[in-house]
Amino acid sequence: MTEKTDTRERILEAAMQRIMHYGYAKTTMSEIARDCDMSAGNIYRFFASKLDIAEAMARKFNTEIYQEYARIARLDLPASERLRRFFTFGMESTFQKLDSDAKILEVAEVLSENRPLMVNEELAQERIYLAKILEDGVASGEFAPLHDTGFIAEMLQVSIMKFRYPQLFSRLTLPKLHRELDGVTSILLAGLRAGVEPREIKNE
Repeated sequence: MTEKTDTRERILEAAMQRIMHYGYAKTTMSEIARDCDMSAGNIYRFFASKLDIAEAMARKFNTEIYQEYARIARLDLPASERLRRFFTFGMESTFQKLDSDAKILEVAEVLSENRPLMVNEELAQERIYLAKILEDGVASGEFAPLHDTGFIAEMLQVSIMKFRYPQLFSRLTLPKLHRELDGVTSILLAGLRAGVEPREIKNE
């Protein structure tokens, strides 16, 4: 790591610890600077705002999720089983992270409202792995031919959005979410096997 990268990581770590303890709204940039033994002005050389720090926190967490998504997509298992594992892992990892501390949920809500483009970028990254599983399923004959795996991957995301960010959409317990996700996934897989796929309607 370069010295600049080391400093940025030190600031991010200090910010994460403070936000986890006091919450996002009650944390200030000057307090983060004091925790790092530097001036507030120096902090702004690395993060333009507290919202940028929150985004960096989320991206760091999601990097670990992507690594697991990539592993699931490469498993030597039927595509249907990989899809189930993919959806279940996404739900469980986010649920547990948000459930462990309400202050993390606060950060997620702030980003959802103020950085929608970041959320869209994260979803686009997830679609890469989903499309890979779909393509494998078609190649093996497990799924019927698909005209556009990228579009189908996007529609799958829409279908399970409630489960990808559970606490942002509902207050159900994890067992109840598992029951619902299993049912929704079974319906989606039935459509993929039968060759029933949505048609993208473009605005003229």
